[in-house]
Amino acid sequence: MDTNSQSHGEPSLVFDSLDIDLVVKVLSHTAYSPFFLFLLPVFFFFQGHKLDDPPILITSAYFVLVSFFWLLKWYARLYRNQGSLLFGPGAVDWGEQIVLITGGASGVGELLANTLAVRNVTVVVLDIKPIVTENYNITYYKCDITKWEEVEAVAKKVIEEVGHPTVLVNNAGVVQGKLILDLSPEDVKQTFNVNTLAHFWTLKAFLPEMIKNKSGHVVTTASVGGIVGMAQMTDYNASKAAVISLHESLRYELDKRYHAPYIRTSLIVPGHILTPLFSTTHFPSSWLFRFCFPSLEPITVAKAIIAVLDEQHSQTVYLPFYANFTPLLPLLPSFLRDLAQWFSGADHAMNSFIKVSGRREDEGPVSDLSRHSKSE
Repeated sequence: MDTNSQSHGEPSLVFDSLDIDLVVKVLSHTAYSPFFLFLLPVFFFFQGHKLDDPPILITSAYFVLVSFFWLLKWYARLYRNQGSLLFGPGAVDWGEQIVLITGGASGVGELLANTLAVRNVTVVVLDIKPIVTENYNITYYKCDITKWEEVEAVAKKVIEEVGHPTVLVNNAGVVQGKLILDLSPEDVKQTFNVNTLAHFWTLKAFLPEMIKNKSGHVVTTASVGGIVGMAQMTDYNASKAAVISLHESLRYELDKRYHAPYIRTSLIVPGHILTPLFSTTHFPSSWLFRFCFPSLEPITVAKAIIAVLDEQHSQTVYLPFYANFTPLLPLLPSFLRDLAQWFSGADHAMNSFIKVSGRREDEGPVSDLSRHSKSE
């Protein structure tokens, strides 16, 4: 094979699959793993170094520092979940769980529903469109979750026909992708109805039984957009910021007012996911950008949610790795904040956005809109 025939502008398959998340994953099992680091001073000792030699002192100090970090992280998680120092939560009996997913007919919700169903979990999907599945243990209910009366009526049917959900995954979402002055009142209402108010309606419908049983798990899907601002995303980001605040307040109400601290509340904060919702966004195509700001496959998010449910711990999950730093951005000086915004390409990602998912009747089909935009 002629190696010179490959274009310099086309990265190899190896580099295509390499991103910062993979690097961090490797480091977490090596350079940031106390179990691995413990072996380093031992290795130098058996190489003939004395205990006060620099190689042993440096590696030992680094081992203690990393171990302290992991111990602090472990204790914080233990405290948040009212855990015991000796005993963690038992394994999930998936056969006893009823998982209700909003927006489960497509994207992450569909993958999550089908993946759980393979585990023989009873899954309930609420959506305005039916889910395409061959799994017998997925029950679909047509429901406009933006309307309390409809959620209340469907909830009664779910409880009567399937049972009380033990896990609630508020996953449904919609995005308009317009500048603030281009947003119609219907656009703003739809965004907040789906992304925010629907969470209130499902909680009002299904949380009482969880409180009664002092157990359950509420998973809230938010977005990095709920933490940092982006152009052409004002309504979406505001709705996700409200959801993050709802999640935080719900935790304290359950802990302090309803005296139900064992109801787990987990928050998923993803970046860009490769679903129809954001299929027409455009980001820089450079290798460096893809390395630092990789887009998420829907299955990655679905697996993260399942891992949260498996662990039975309340937690906040940021995906991908860069999302962990978004809470720090508002603390930066404005010039550094703007530099990060420029590098992320967030303010121009929606320039040619076309709404594909969640279109209302008054918006017309996507094909008509596409032809219209081409004719212009």
